[in-house]
Amino acid sequence: MWRSRLLTHWKGLLLSSIGIAASCWLAFSGRLGWYVHPRYFAFTVVMMAIAAVAVLAAFAVLGVRGAEADADATPDAEPRPAPARWRGWGTVVLITATAVALLVLPPATLTTSTAEQRQMNASVTTGAGMGGAGSDAAGAAALAVENGEDLNVRDWSLLLRRGDPGAVTGVETELVGFVLPDEEDPENLFYVSRFVVTCCAVDAQPVGVPVYMPGWQESFATDDWVSVAGVFAPNPSAASAQPVALRAAEAAGTEAPEDPYVY
Repeated sequence: MWRSRLLTHWKGLLLSSIGIAASCWLAFSGRLGWYVHPRYFAFTVVMMAIAAVAVLAAFAVLGVRGAEADADATPDAEPRPAPARWRGWGTVVLITATAVALLVLPPATLTTSTAEQRQMNASVTTGAGMGGAGSDAAGAAALAVENGEDLNVRDWSLLLRRGDPGAVTGVETELVGFVLPDEEDPENLFYVSRFVVTCCAVDAQPVGVPVYMPGWQESFATDDWVSVAGVFAPNPSAASAQPVALRAAEAAGTEAPEDPYVY
C-alpha cells in the first residue's frame, strides 16, 4: 500500500518538474510569448519559481517517508503481480512521453490547422491603432493611414468586418501574416492571417485580411509567411462574400516574426 502511494506521489512530482522546466526554458529562450500573453510573463515566471520550491520540498518529504517505510517494511519474497508491473512501465512511458513533448520537441506556433477549427475574425475587437468601432473606426483608420500610423492585420480585420468597406477602398497597405486559403474561393483568395491572443494560446483566435490574387498557389503554400503590399478594392470574386479585398501589387515570402501573434 505504502509503495503504491509513494509511486503515485513521485509520478505527480516528476510530471510537475517537467512542466516547470519547460516553462522556465520557454521564458529564458524568449519563446514564452508563443503560449502566454506578454502581460502574464512575470506572473508565470514567479509562479514557476514558487512551484519549483514546493516540488523540491515535496521531494525531500517523500524521500524521508520512503526511507522510513523501507526500514519498517517486512521482507516480501513474493514477486509483484503482473498488474503492478504494468503500472510501473506505464508510469515510465508517461513520464518519458511528457519529457519528450515538453523538453525535446521544438516549440511551435499555431498554424492553419488551428485556424480552420475556429471562425475567422469572429472575435475581432478594437485594435491599438483604432479610435472606435463601426463606421467611426473606419474613418479613424483611414486617418491613421494618412498620418503614417501603421495598422496591423487585427486593425484591418476590424475595419473590414465592422466598418464601412467604402472607407478603405483605395487605401494602400502592407501586411505580414501566414497564408490561410479562403473557404469560399480558395483558387483566387487567401487571408493574410495572424492569431490574436488574449490570455494564452488556448484562447487564440484567427484574424485575417482577404487578398485577391488568382493563382496564388503557384507562389505560396498554406501556412507560408508572406508580406503583401497592395490597395483595397471591391472584391472581384463572385464566389466570396467579402465585399472588399486587398488587391496584391507585390507579394513575397518572408520569415515568421519573432512574435507571430497580435495582442
